[in-house]
Amino acid sequence: MWYVSTRGMAPRVDFEGALFSGYAPDGGLFMPEELPQLDRETLRQWSALSYPGLVAELCALFIGPELIPREDLNGLIQRAFRRFRHREVVHLSRLREGLNVLELWHGATYAFKDLSLSCTAQFLQYFLQKRGKHVTVVVGTSGDTGSAAIESVRGAKNVGIIVLLPQGHCTKIQERQMTTVLEENVRVFGGECWGGLQGSGLFGKMGWTKAVEGNSDELDEPIKAVFADVAFVKKHNLMSLNSINWSRVLVQMAHHFFAYFQCVPSLDLHPLPAVEVVVPTGAAGNLAAGCIAQKMGLPVHLVAAVNCNDIIHRTVQRGDFSLSDTVKPTLASAMDIQVPYNMERIFWLLSGSDSQMTRGLMEQFERTQSVRLPEELQSKLSAAVTSESVSDETIMQTMARCWEENQSLLCPHTAVAVSYHYQQMLRKTPSPPRCCLAPASAAKFPEAVAAAGLSPETPADILALEGKETCCTPMRRSDDWTAMLRDTIEDMGRWWRATARVLPKSPAAAGLL
Repeated sequence: MWYVSTRGMAPRVDFEGALFSGYAPDGGLFMPEELPQLDRETLRQWSALSYPGLVAELCALFIGPELIPREDLNGLIQRAFRRFRHREVVHLSRLREGLNVLELWHGATYAFKDLSLSCTAQFLQYFLQKRGKHVTVVVGTSGDTGSAAIESVRGAKNVGIIVLLPQGHCTKIQERQMTTVLEENVRVFGGECWGGLQGSGLFGKMGWTKAVEGNSDELDEPIKAVFADVAFVKKHNLMSLNSINWSRVLVQMAHHFFAYFQCVPSLDLHPLPAVEVVVPTGAAGNLAAGCIAQKMGLPVHLVAAVNCNDIIHRTVQRGDFSLSDTVKPTLASAMDIQVPYNMERIFWLLSGSDSQMTRGLMEQFERTQSVRLPEELQSKLSAAVTSESVSDETIMQTMARCWEENQSLLCPHTAVAVSYHYQQMLRKTPSPPRCCLAPASAAKFPEAVAAAGLSPETPADILALEGKETCCTPMRRSDDWTAMLRDTIEDMGRWWRATARVLPKSPAAAGLL
């Protein structure tokens, strides 16, 4: 299996090359050169698999046994999911009025990103141990990516991680999940910049120094500046674990297959019945994964559900891929972004792998922050994806209704998806079975739960975050963010050189198999 850039100007790479590259050298995103086509019999066989089993089958298709033998791959995936609280890893909750909610949040940080990042971290460490190398991961986060990435590699001797989180765009719990990890291979910019218990608790007013003093798109700028220095990136073995990374999209394809098999009425009908999958969408990684699954032959209809930061909704509806004047803070904070970078993968995929057109669109977007999709591409996009934009008021109403009818608490991002289901019920039009993806537990968003007039239910391990020591570094507007990031990367390099002498020499010795 080979991977090519969506912009067509970079050499093709294998899975290992795509895993460690993040962005392609030409600024594009890696995609499989060809997609396997799945017939009815394969789908029937896969329908009996567990979620980890589906992940293993998909990874086997897109990695190849020459890079990771199947026995090793199975072991890595088993290890990746060993910390999940639910025995099924993910769980379909069947609620009233035909509402199906696929809970993707049973991992260490109560968010769906634990699924893909736990696997990605295992793949990283497998190859690093074989090559005797080290990487430094740099992540900008508006919510759950940072904590899930930290949990996936905390304590790893061959991976260092630096996380930047924006002021006011993460919940207190999300910040604490990042800033209370004190392992030597973890550095955090932002959050609660003190040690020990302070303030009036996780859910009250707290007086910490907050940073980075910018939004998610602004904190991406120093990351882009650092990664633009090719010599510096090579010297320090830098990479990203944001959803630009192909490995994350690969694992997230399993959400759509699992949702389909759980909700399809029968695999004996001709043609195969469709299932509608409603995807709460921020950077569009899950949406891109669904589009790839479609192209492989999975009969899913996709709905991109967004908050009032609606660039994806406008793109699907009108072909208007352009920035708004500002990012509006919402209850669904992880979706408060303006640049859904995985849309580039979707444009490339739906255009028939037209890298020249994709490159032109994205370069124009980078120059002018505004693109009008060609009519043919817009038509294909609207045929593959439906979209809906949801207000904070609707989010709160949906959370309240789901609790009243089902005694089920939704996180605000899940409520964005479920609101679409309730709207379709009002219209009373025939539709296929529908599955709403639930990206996070409501326990991570007590402020939003309270705003909906409900009482938060907080697990003991989240409550325990309040009393833990924290460690982080503020980044203020007056600081040189790029210089601070470079200095920290240099420091991580010194840490790596100090520990390199005692690293195990094989994946087996490192306990990865």
